[in-house]
Amino acid sequence: MSRAVRIDQTGGPEQMKIVDVSVGEPGPGEIRIRHHAVGLNYIDVYQRSGLYPFPMPLSLGMEGAGVVEAVGEGVTHLKAGDRAAYASNPPGSYSEVRVMPARSVCKLPEAISFETGAAMMLKGLTAEYLLKRTLPQGGLKAGDFVLFHAAAGGVGLIACQWAKALGLQLIGTAGSDAKCALAREHGAAHAINYSTEDFAARVKEITGGKGVKVVYDSVGKDTWDKSLDCLQPFGLMASFGNASGPVPPFAPGILGAKGSLYVTRQTLFTHIATRETNQIMADDLFEAVTSGKVKIRIDQRYPLEQVQQAHRDLEARKTTGCTILTL
Repeated sequence: MSRAVRIDQTGGPEQMKIVDVSVGEPGPGEIRIRHHAVGLNYIDVYQRSGLYPFPMPLSLGMEGAGVVEAVGEGVTHLKAGDRAAYASNPPGSYSEVRVMPARSVCKLPEAISFETGAAMMLKGLTAEYLLKRTLPQGGLKAGDFVLFHAAAGGVGLIACQWAKALGLQLIGTAGSDAKCALAREHGAAHAINYSTEDFAARVKEITGGKGVKVVYDSVGKDTWDKSLDCLQPFGLMASFGNASGPVPPFAPGILGAKGSLYVTRQTLFTHIATRETNQIMADDLFEAVTSGKVKIRIDQRYPLEQVQQAHRDLEARKTTGCTILTL
């Protein structure tokens, strides 16, 4: 048996209940893992609220780290006793033990703790695919300006550091002066408090009127229109989340009027759909962390029993860096 967080219907944090579930043996292509820590991500809120629909009942959580207890037929890259971490569909990481597909689970280097592993996989792999794989026409090179919204969040602080290591000039936005300072401490070349400043005007000022090559946006509705105004001609608007709500429909003609812009909506799980690509991306992330180029900041820890409060704090934008649930 394992304790696990489950919802029987979509709604607010109060829908999450801790229940006892039976955990069987892994089948072909599966493993059983005992978690030491699990990560909290905004995608968990989308699934809990119903923005991303799933059949009910639903076990929540997309990210975790722990020790492999058993492997099913055909699994060759892991064995019982291995330290491991993952970001993976289907949900279910808010639990003590689970059986899950093995293809997204990677061996965790000894130099990386379970808490760090649980905090960094979904957010770190997201930063990897954004900065390395979601690129404007002609790519990115040292000195280029990029705009990154929610720069003091879990993905944002990783992206600030990684962008600096790549020589990029990351302009970060956040909702308070303290969060802007945090982004600058982690490598943002500039930080804009979008609650007190017009971020589009500041971006034009910082870039000498040229704008940025790419905007990375997990905020959605509240930042969309002005983000398009921040782009250079042929620039890329890369949406990867909807923290303020989904982007409303828009006429494609506006992209032409604003400079023949490109728009893409990315999800991590397309990028890590195969074990081979997932491992390549994870190795890139592990190298960035073990080399010290990227430090994983865990600012909030909640016991599993306080999962409702963890979700409330995340939705109220009271969190910075990464958040984990401890078991």
